[in-house]
Amino acid sequence: MKQVKWILGLVLVSFWACDPKEDPVPNPTADVVKDAIYKSMEEWYFWNNELPAAPDASKFDSNEAYLDAITFKPLDRFSYLTTQEAFNNSFVGRNAGHGFGFAFDSEEKLFLSFVFSEAPAGKDGWQRGWEIIGINGKSIPEYKTASGGYDFKLGTSDPGISNTFTFKLPDGSTTTRTNVKAEYQSNSVLHQEILEVGAKKVGYWVYQSFKATAGLSPTSSNEVKSSMEFFQAGGINELIIDLRYNGGGSVAVAEQIMNNLIQAANSNKLMYTNKLNSLKTSLQTTENFKKIGTLNLSRVIFITSRGSASASELVINSLDPYMDLVLIGDNTFGKPVGSFPLSRYNRTLVENNVELVPITFATANSQGKAEYFDGFPADFAVGDSPQFNWGDSRDLRFAAALQYIQNGTVSGRMANTYYRPKWEMIDAFKGLQQEFPAY
Repeated sequence: MKQVKWILGLVLVSFWACDPKEDPVPNPTADVVKDAIYKSMEEWYFWNNELPAAPDASKFDSNEAYLDAITFKPLDRFSYLTTQEAFNNSFVGRNAGHGFGFAFDSEEKLFLSFVFSEAPAGKDGWQRGWEIIGINGKSIPEYKTASGGYDFKLGTSDPGISNTFTFKLPDGSTTTRTNVKAEYQSNSVLHQEILEVGAKKVGYWVYQSFKATAGLSPTSSNEVKSSMEFFQAGGINELIIDLRYNGGGSVAVAEQIMNNLIQAANSNKLMYTNKLNSLKTSLQTTENFKKIGTLNLSRVIFITSRGSASASELVINSLDPYMDLVLIGDNTFGKPVGSFPLSRYNRTLVENNVELVPITFATANSQGKAEYFDGFPADFAVGDSPQFNWGDSRDLRFAAALQYIQNGTVSGRMANTYYRPKWEMIDAFKGLQQEFPAY
């Protein structure tokens, strides 16, 4: 995000230094850390005028409880705390675990919803659409809790932990696999292909998170670059972007994608305006489109869900004044605000390895639209069908997108199959970048 990089540049010039022998012993739960959280929020929090008086830090058992007490309800569902290392790693795709997500269908059957190709699960050949019928010798219903949820007891994300899964494959056969958690680099592009639909060449792009490639300057994604070059070489004239499992990520990567999608005629026009709080209005900036590549699309069809959030919504909002956009699936989450980390502005947070990531800005498109806390409504409500792999015409949302390209509408029969799978009920998005749980 260019405005954040610029702010960081200002800070680094005058960043403090100290003798290593004088470095304090970190104590992340100390009251002084809570005080540092409040002072940082006073300065940078988007809703700083709504902060209550500073609470007595000694009355809170954790920093998280303290932060929750001062955030602006109900709009702020996102501000959070983490460590500096964890925050930095989240934007370049470093993870540890098995490397898959799962979703229930309408009959409460459990399926792999996505698999990262370089994760242990991906290397073992797991695929979206495999039904999970057993975990560690127990059937799925045995993991149901008294509250109606599920606790599969897969352990922490630490490398070396193993779990055994029994799958029913699409051909009806079963297989049992023991998989060991490990560190891996997650891929953002889960699937890409070009189809011929009548006389049209249609690109289909399943994009799971806006993650940058480590080491690139300026911040960007090699995966995005490769995908856009693939679609350009294929001569597509329609594009379906599947964001159903995309909870957000890097704003810089979102800009990279939009600069590929925007028409050349709209290059240099306003992409979005970045709004900060009343103390930081002098740092507010605008971002203009800068056309990349040769794609020339008049519309984009997005597959969305209640989990399509943050940077996903930024792309939709920013492109809307310039292109015909069609949303198929479910309403998006509703996160017109974003974050950048504040530890670099506060010595106490740095010394105690506490990363504060509150809401610090909102984005408005070229028409001034910035209030979409209820999400963007789907033009056609269609349910998810995780029992089918990417690009399978039986996948309801993908099939609906193809039907729209062919007929300019989606049949009522297809729309009436809509339901909201359990994973779409998750209402726990925090921070600029969140993903559906990958285990």
